[in-house]
Amino acid sequence: MATPTTINSPLASFQPLHPPPPPRYAKRQRCRHQASLKTDAIKYRWSVERIIIIIIVVVVIVGQGKILQSSIYTTVFDSIDRKICSSSSSRISEELRFKASGAFQTRLATNIAIMNMETSSNGIVNEVNMLNASYDAFEGVIINIENDMDEYVFTTLLQTSISQWRQQGKKGVWLKLSLELVNLVKPAVKEGFWYHHAEPTYVMLVYWIPETNHTLPPNASHRVGVASFVVNNKGEVLVVQEKSGSFKGTGVWKLPTGTVEEGEDISLAAIREVKEETGIETEFMEVLAFRQSHKSFFSKSDLMFVCMLKPTSLDIQKQDSEIEAAQWMPVEEYANQPFIKNHKSFDSIAKICIAKKDDKYVGFSPLLTTTATSAKKSYLYSTYQDQ
Repeated sequence: MATPTTINSPLASFQPLHPPPPPRYAKRQRCRHQASLKTDAIKYRWSVERIIIIIIVVVVIVGQGKILQSSIYTTVFDSIDRKICSSSSSRISEELRFKASGAFQTRLATNIAIMNMETSSNGIVNEVNMLNASYDAFEGVIINIENDMDEYVFTTLLQTSISQWRQQGKKGVWLKLSLELVNLVKPAVKEGFWYHHAEPTYVMLVYWIPETNHTLPPNASHRVGVASFVVNNKGEVLVVQEKSGSFKGTGVWKLPTGTVEEGEDISLAAIREVKEETGIETEFMEVLAFRQSHKSFFSKSDLMFVCMLKPTSLDIQKQDSEIEAAQWMPVEEYANQPFIKNHKSFDSIAKICIAKKDDKYVGFSPLLTTTATSAKKSYLYSTYQDQ
């Protein structure tokens, strides 16, 4: 039997230099590679953070800590977050992104709190106000925030500021937040602030530092209105019937009424309301009387000033949106309406108006003065005639 021939070929003895690894080893190698990517990303993140911290230290030293605004560290954080955490190639999990983001914010806010310190000549470290604020004459603090601010940073600065103000013996804290800063309302409330009042462009919150009952002044407690007694030289009074409100459809003729606007004088409010509702031009004469009631408008009290006005025009042009009818009516006829007679407040006002028409009553005339503290224009209403 023939012996097989052996072929000495180079390929017959060839062995690969790097044989393929077993499946388990390949999986372990991929895991190590992913972990390395995560570690490199975190190292890069902390390296960038250290650079940012150094920059912030320089900014604080140069600007004494007052030019450091929330927009700086918010922009910095967002930039780093986009470069690292949002990268699909780094394969960083959502959990890692969250932890890294929170850690960066915490360390940044802590470093800011540490940097906002000043050292006195004797080596004692004193905290400086962390939030821009001014002081009032009643040991109060008025916080002024002009730029957008991160909620976490705001809370840290607020806590440090209140601690400092407590050491200074401050009492009430007023926090005015514009519509653009409403994100700070919730963290402020969590720190103990409560609502004081709101306007179309801002909300005001307050806080009381001492461990005593607060003595902060309450929000405005009264709404102010005017009722205008306009009588012509024929002894007729200007009256209207309203399209809406409690007098709608009652057939009752009443004096023109309205609300005094913020910053508006009582006299000018009476003139304006008569002009708006009836088109009649008038001249203010006196305040005849005023009435106070409570729980009138959103639980607020109400002050109604009855004013006497002299007409300078007679042609009525009623306000179609609010007024059903308007006319000149004899004063006695107005006063004898069943509704007027059956309600003591309206009846008393009608009697005062008739007495004034007959020159048997003297009302309160306005005297232009100025306030003692700020020299602002003000009116003093009295029966005294200054000669």
